[in-house]
Amino acid sequence: MSDWSPLHDAAIHGRLLTLRNLINQGWPVNIITADHVSPLHEACLRGHLSCANVLLSHGAQVNGMTIDWRTPLYNACINGSQECVNLLLQYGATLHPESDLASPIHEAAKRGHVKCIESLAAYGADIDYYISHLGTPLYVACKNQQLDCAKKLLQLGASVDQGKGLDSPLHVVARLFSGELVHLLMDFGANAYAKNAEGKRPVELVPLGSPLFESFLEREGPPSLMQLCRLRIRKCFGIRQHHKICGLLIPEDLKHFILHL
Repeated sequence: MSDWSPLHDAAIHGRLLTLRNLINQGWPVNIITADHVSPLHEACLRGHLSCANVLLSHGAQVNGMTIDWRTPLYNACINGSQECVNLLLQYGATLHPESDLASPIHEAAKRGHVKCIESLAAYGADIDYYISHLGTPLYVACKNQQLDCAKKLLQLGASVDQGKGLDSPLHVVARLFSGELVHLLMDFGANAYAKNAEGKRPVELVPLGSPLFESFLEREGPPSLMQLCRLRIRKCFGIRQHHKICGLLIPEDLKHFILHL
């Protein structure tokens, strides 16, 4: 254990040659600070792929945890480095660590890192992974107004109505007055009549007479037959199987409609 080592310094600044020399001199790759921060944590936090690769190839612990439960994978999701995420996953990084205080997929959703979400999902991450104090990744993306992440999670098959307790993703975006996210969620079949813990529907969280309020009113009533068909087809394909829609013998425009492209 060390407060801060030359190995940490080389990793955080991406000094690959220095890192190699230090390892060859006998510096242990799993040396940690008092807070249990390893050189691998620092390399991933800054997105230094080559440094992370060298550390892992010399036996760095891929699932090492800091005292606040952060793993190298979590740090890579903070940075948004898909390359580091992929490398860590190849070395067996845990998708859902034992503590809910530092969830990689929630962090990626919070920060708008779509590519990281794609990689995590490809390796089997639960896109509806629920954490009591955070909710689902979709809820986190909506709460932080990360439109692209919300769309990617929905395209991957995330549950559109599962949020945080009784607060749905549609509730949180209505509260934030985010029109684009409201329309996105409703296109994916969000329940506009769901009530939160206060007994309020999403429409009751927006100002009366506002454009967003009018949008909610326009969506009242049953969905169109075309929308119902789209939602049904997507449901039949299930989570993370939507790429198979591309193989359907239907017109390209219809495929794009089903895929929300």
